[in-house]
Amino acid sequence: MKTDLFSSRREFMQTLAIGTTGLVVGSSGELAAAPGSSSPLGVQADAWFKKVKGKHRIIYDATEPHDGFPVIWSWAFYKTNNDTGSPDTDLTAVVVLRHNAIPFAMEDRLWEKYKFGEMFKIKDLSTDAPALRNPYWIPTDGPFKAFGIDGMKRMQERGVMFCVCDLALTVYSTMAAKGSGLNAEDVRKDWLSGLYPGIQPVPSGVWAVNRAQEKGCSYCYAGG
Repeated sequence: MKTDLFSSRREFMQTLAIGTTGLVVGSSGELAAAPGSSSPLGVQADAWFKKVKGKHRIIYDATEPHDGFPVIWSWAFYKTNNDTGSPDTDLTAVVVLRHNAIPFAMEDRLWEKYKFGEMFKIKDLSTDAPALRNPYWIPTDGPFKAFGIDGMKRMQERGVMFCVCDLALTVYSTMAAKGSGLNAEDVRKDWLSGLYPGIQPVPSGVWAVNRAQEKGCSYCYAGG
């Protein structure tokens, strides 16, 4: 599989426009609305954001893997608020996984099948080689284990809300399919089927950043 998915800026932008906005290319080469392109995703995501609760609220804008810091900082937010008298029930951290951070939302099966470690330049915490599994869902080694930092699953159980950009899922899965000779829609469906339970797809990461702030979440950039 090709690992340099975006060698052409023009190709990326064309994929973004065609693959993610319900548009198709007509015989004249012009973009036109695709029939039946409406989706309930926005309605579902807006309902999901109603779960934001508590006095202290923050949104981590995770555009890059950044060695797991979007997860580390959500853990630090809960730990230090606990230490200063605020229980988990009074806290909400929303982590928006977008752009190159989207593989954190997906299960190990997809990491191995599509070589996410190579594609997104994410290393195994022990070997420093490209990761073949999600190293941050349930960390079993590396600094997370050594310093007692909770992974995504445990933080989700404590109330952290993780969402993933459907715009980026569509673009990256389309490019991955093209590089492997696969059907783009089949790959996208495979990626969506492999999202961890409780992780909400949202129309786009920037859409989610805006919704979180409308819910009173302070903004923190976590992309590195």
